Amino acid sequence: MRWFEIALVSLTAFSGLVWLLDKHVLAKRRLARAGLLDDGQEPWIVDYSKSYFPVLLLVLLLRTFLAEPFRIPSNSMMPTLLTGDFILVNKFVYGLRLPISNHKLLALGEPERGDVVVFHSVQQSDVNLVKRVVGLPGDRVEYRDGRLTINGEAVPLRPIGAYAGVRSGAEMTGAQELEETLGRHRHRILLRAEMRRLEQAEGEWTVPAGQYFVMGDNRDNSDDSRYWGYLPESNLVGRAFLIWLNFDDGFDTGRIGRSVP
Repeated sequence: MRWFEIALVSLTAFSGLVWLLDKHVLAKRRLARAGLLDDGQEPWIVDYSKSYFPVLLLVLLLRTFLAEPFRIPSNSMMPTLLTGDFILVNKFVYGLRLPISNHKLLALGEPERGDVVVFHSVQQSDVNLVKRVVGLPGDRVEYRDGRLTINGEAVPLRPIGAYAGVRSGAEMTGAQELEETLGRHRHRILLRAEMRRLEQAEGEWTVPAGQYFVMGDNRDNSDDSRYWGYLPESNLVGRAFLIWLNFDDGFDTGRIGRSVP
């Protein structure tokens, strides 16, 4: 959430400024006045700032440039990700970005077809979403009758069977489960035709430069590029790579440590 990012940056900046002000100005004044007007002790705000600034700075740097945790809020990425999954997101794989503004400082790579990415919603900038990259800039993406075609070639699918829903995803019980191969990624998707919004879910799109076409693995229960359009590169946050916890009406220890395909 953006509010947490803003709060973290603000607290880090404030505590750092207090620490610098004390180091170069206030501490000297206290020494000069010690024994005359006060006992020379540090004010509580200086004491707290000096104690917490290194911790806040470390958390900010790790969260901004290395990895950030996110919680999956919906079932749009079933069966790959479930509601209640806590994932880690690689923040540097697509380039180093400033906090809050998300401005790219250094380009290090671009999303590959099949990557699971976290990004700022194009509809609500303070909301983070997670989807799978289906179309790269310049790709011609077609989706009809549950089948994905990219640049005229059908994406390989292998039937698995009927899906057995779990917990909050029980409504997907009986959905068709298939294994899909996108680039180097091999993952499972769900299809349930009776949930499909045909007026928008099917069609053909050509991805503009600097943008991506993303879809949820729960293909008939996902609000994605088929409905709200392309994902700008500037909205990218990072690539999901690990499930480190699952909590949704209880802990699911079986999901701890799973990689995100």
